[in-house]
Amino acid sequence: MRAIVIKQYGGPEQLAIEERPDPQPKPGHVVIEVKAFGVNHAETHMRKGEWPEIAEVSGIECVGLVRRDPDHRLAVGQKVMALMGGMGRTINGSYAELTCVPATNVVPIETDLNWDELAAIPESYATAWTCLYGNLALATGQTLVLRGATSALGQAALNIAAEANVQVIATTRNRERTSKLEGLGAGRVVLEGPDLSRRIRAIYPDGVDAVLDLVGNSSVLDSLATVRRGGRVCEAGWLGGLEPIADFNPMLQMPSGVQLSLFGSFMFGTSEFPLSDVPLQTIVDRVSSGAYRAKPARVFRFDEIREAHRLMESNEANGKIVVLH
Repeated sequence: MRAIVIKQYGGPEQLAIEERPDPQPKPGHVVIEVKAFGVNHAETHMRKGEWPEIAEVSGIECVGLVRRDPDHRLAVGQKVMALMGGMGRTINGSYAELTCVPATNVVPIETDLNWDELAAIPESYATAWTCLYGNLALATGQTLVLRGATSALGQAALNIAAEANVQVIATTRNRERTSKLEGLGAGRVVLEGPDLSRRIRAIYPDGVDAVLDLVGNSSVLDSLATVRRGGRVCEAGWLGGLEPIADFNPMLQMPSGVQLSLFGSFMFGTSEFPLSDVPLQTIVDRVSSGAYRAKPARVFRFDEIREAHRLMESNEANGKIVVLH
């Protein structure tokens, strides 16, 4: 099979297409013929050697057809989604014609969506759903600040929250993206910045109900100052980089009565975060009906993976990047 491999840590030029042996079926795993996969910021960090665990073949998600299932849970030719479960980290991932994924991280899907449309869904929408309804426990009518809303994960969260009648304040670094975010359901769009909490408090003096922070460590302390007593902040992205919070002192820097949590999609498929908790078929159906707008921002061919990574790192994709076989 052809696979995209990391030759050594560095820039997009370190990604090379090479022949690799086909993965062999084994109990508890499913061999998938990859039809398309999403490109994620996590994979750029892996390529640069900035992740704790990195496999030679990257890729944390894909859509495709079942090639082999030794446990006979899924039929050969069944359409499936797969995400994380060590993909691209502890096992070779989806940047290949075939991948072998733990069965706990493979979900059968019935849909007529094209492969590129389907590939825009798995990791972004599963993560957004878990953050909104799990970590943040959002309810209809509540107010959410969504930091990093123009990212693929941000747009997925905006789709889900707006459709559930949550009032969304979306942030962006680019005023030109305001109309797109409003079209996705944002009630208000504000420019991202280190003083966001002050500006939000000028509108909501008592604070908002929740913040989904996809900018990361560089903004999470400010996010904590944005929510009301009993409010929640969930950090689930690192668009601002992976640098840790310097000299973090909860006694001095965390407001009382506010909850801070983290969600990493690498937890999907574990006993604590089974994929059965995420209604992926329902999400796909809502995309099909137009309730969620999950069209990929850009679609690349398999041999254009370097260009796809360059676009990801430019922060100009304005949505999900998909690679199609």
